Amino acid sequence: MIQVFVDESSVEVAPGSTLLDAIQAAGRSVPTLCHDDRLTPAASCRVCLVDADGNGPVAACSTPVRAGLRIGLATSASWRRDGLRAVVAGLPARALDVPGDRSELVRLCEQLGVAPETLPLVSGSRGVDHSHPYVKLDRDLCIACGRCVRACSEIQGTFALTLTGRGPDTVVAPGTGGLWSDSDCVSCGACVDTCPTGALSEPGLLDPRPIEQWTRTTCGYCGVGCTLDVATRDHEIVTVHPASDGSVNRGHACVKGRFAHSFVSSPDRLQSPLVRRGGELVPVSWDEALDVVADHLRAIHRPDAFAVISSARATNEENYLIQKFARVAIGTNNVDNCARLCHAPSAAGLATTFGLGGGTNAFDDLDRCDAVLLAGSNPTDAHPVVGSRILQRVIDGARLVVIDPRRTELARHADVHLRPRPGTNVAVFNGLAHLLIRDGMIDEAFLRNRVAGYDELRDLASDYSPDRVSDISGVSVDELVTAAHLYGDAAAPAIFYGLGVTEHLHGTDGVRTLANLAILRGAVGTATGGGVNPLRGQNNVQGACDMGALPDLLPGYQKVADDTVRQRFEAGWRTSLPSTPGLRIPQMFDAARQGRLEALWVVGEDVLSTDPDTASVRAALDACPLVICNDLFLSATAQAANVVFPVASWLEKDGTFVNFDRRFQRVRRVVEPRDGVRTDLEVFRQVAARLGVDLGCATPAATLDECASLAPLFGGISEQRLDSDSALHWPCGTPDDPGRPTLYLDRFATADGRAHLAARPYLPPGAEPDPSFPYILVTGRRAEHYNSGEMTRRTPNVLLRADEPLDVEPSDAAALGLRDGDPVEVTSRFGRAVLPVRFAAELVPGQVFSGFHFPAAGVNELTSPLGDDVTGCPEYKVTAVRLRALQTTIHGPTR
Repeated sequence: MIQVFVDESSVEVAPGSTLLDAIQAAGRSVPTLCHDDRLTPAASCRVCLVDADGNGPVAACSTPVRAGLRIGLATSASWRRDGLRAVVAGLPARALDVPGDRSELVRLCEQLGVAPETLPLVSGSRGVDHSHPYVKLDRDLCIACGRCVRACSEIQGTFALTLTGRGPDTVVAPGTGGLWSDSDCVSCGACVDTCPTGALSEPGLLDPRPIEQWTRTTCGYCGVGCTLDVATRDHEIVTVHPASDGSVNRGHACVKGRFAHSFVSSPDRLQSPLVRRGGELVPVSWDEALDVVADHLRAIHRPDAFAVISSARATNEENYLIQKFARVAIGTNNVDNCARLCHAPSAAGLATTFGLGGGTNAFDDLDRCDAVLLAGSNPTDAHPVVGSRILQRVIDGARLVVIDPRRTELARHADVHLRPRPGTNVAVFNGLAHLLIRDGMIDEAFLRNRVAGYDELRDLASDYSPDRVSDISGVSVDELVTAAHLYGDAAAPAIFYGLGVTEHLHGTDGVRTLANLAILRGAVGTATGGGVNPLRGQNNVQGACDMGALPDLLPGYQKVADDTVRQRFEAGWRTSLPSTPGLRIPQMFDAARQGRLEALWVVGEDVLSTDPDTASVRAALDACPLVICNDLFLSATAQAANVVFPVASWLEKDGTFVNFDRRFQRVRRVVEPRDGVRTDLEVFRQVAARLGVDLGCATPAATLDECASLAPLFGGISEQRLDSDSALHWPCGTPDDPGRPTLYLDRFATADGRAHLAARPYLPPGAEPDPSFPYILVTGRRAEHYNSGEMTRRTPNVLLRADEPLDVEPSDAAALGLRDGDPVEVTSRFGRAVLPVRFAAELVPGQVFSGFHFPAAGVNELTSPLGDDVTGCPEYKVTAVRLRALQTTIHGPTR
């Protein structure tokens, strides 16, 4: 530590600290305008000038400390005031009319006594740029501090902004020139959040009326779990700010969490229950709708004729109550959630390998990783905050291996990018294992002491030479070897992966063979490794599984077939429980089509838009006598239902979510639900009451308490504790347990305490291109939209992406005679869709890509019903298709 003096106070600070750090450590402050703690210092505004050892002014934000330095604050106050006057003198008078809660500049002028009437303020105007739906630029308020430019590059990693002009005409501008709306901006809002003057603002903050209340909650979009501070006025959301002390996002957010909140007040929000009569859905009272459902459920012939699809958008407490409703009020284990369609292979694969079905490490462990292996994930689009933090880690020196058929944004920054043919992951992972073993990059002591199955894996991996893996996957031998050594030679490597690993016919094998790499390296269950971490797609897909919304598991991943476990729940719930695992989602639809399902309750999922092979799903809903749907809007699934309940969004209720690294996080009501809207928790309690069953769990807090009493993994977690401790990672067994951000430091949670390597051979995907269907369609996410788009398409995000294109490699498009934007017919063995073409150089010939955020595009009409052979997770990533220009049919070559 280094001792310095602030006026007459002594303080110790770490080497490398600045004078500003020392001043703050002494409990003092100096003003800053160009400084943001998250950004590199710029020292451009000169309002933080202090005296250093009596030798004159220096910028506190950028000057490093040295032993014995004396920092003079009292003697330098006039310098700081003069610096501020110089900044303000170049602005028009209205720059100081911005409300103080929106402008650091205004607050600083008030603090230092710099008043407009004492300044020679300019009168000219440099104009505005309001072309972007969210980011509004007023050039007259720009002081050229550069914070927005640095935020764009250092926090977001987009490098979309620059400073242009000279002298007093210097102003922020898009780096591409032209309008903001035409720039590379990804609408994360980092520039708006850091702007100290209001030069960059957003629509809600253009209204000068004061904000009435700030509420802290957790984002309800993807599974990253960003902490958000939401401002309201007159019961409406004004703005959303990413919390600077957010446990995951650290003051950052994406376009969805930051801006896409106006869906809450959309005019087409459902506000009354609907019941189908005479073929039409008609509004009815809540009592009537609840009675209709209860009467139907009371009349079903056997408990297993009922099934419920729980929700990854709902809170933990709601998911807990939903599975409790199925098991207690009805008597069936027919409960599942959308993890079946995305990360069921993660739960199965990680649990078999390590003992628990969650990621092994906290996201914060990324900070000390020197290499990242990113497989089957495009976090820049699907998890933008994660993508930004990985990019920043790479800029800071970490090595990056990307395994993805597409040249994603992070692949552009990778040290090596492996582009396997879709469906060949297991071969690639086995090939990497072969190289780790062959070239001596394994931790033999770790394998000997903490691992089972090494001999079997070594024998299998010996068959996956680089040449053979190259033949199977298309990955070059040299790149495969380079990737193995980048990961294998790292001191603290981390693995992150997404749906490009799980959504395959052999997705569980993909997870297990990928996990093999971390085990071979001893990079899991240790204080030095970054582990194996699945990136979850929906906000609470982890929590829905944690809470037991699965056909074979009770809350806390306790098996329904385990007599001891089941007896504990029977005692707690005061009823007998079925011991046979229930139906998975695909089996539910099969049962409905076969006439074995009499009632299906779908909570917060538009299965007609997001599930594969839409025609088969539609046939299942048509065949089921009673389909109940809880939703915010009249989705395609709601339109097919018999009863629709209007329910609250994540901004209108209390509870908790669990994010992708197992953090419990508080969700708080920001605005009151509209009249006629209830929470999922209330709906299930009220239907149960009509069936003569008291589910208890009167409040979210009481529900979480009951879950904690029955699930040892969560025994120490409560709302009260989360209100004081912003995030707790499970396992957390007692009220004084700090939780375990990093798992398995002592032992793995398997029966023998060891990690289990998987000797799994490569098996081909369910679909292969042939002369009739020569292209491979891969589906995934776009940055601007979320899932089926029910929320984001009701916000200005639709101005950022208005439709769903089919991405086609330019040479393939040319062979088909297609121009950018032309409509193309896409046909698979399961359906047909027509989409506009988008030229996409990030693809390889023979592969096409599309998102699924616009149901009208019908992308899931094309996808295959085939699923992972262990979990049933659909093979979304490999669908054989043919393309036809609507004027002429030209088939591409078989690949």
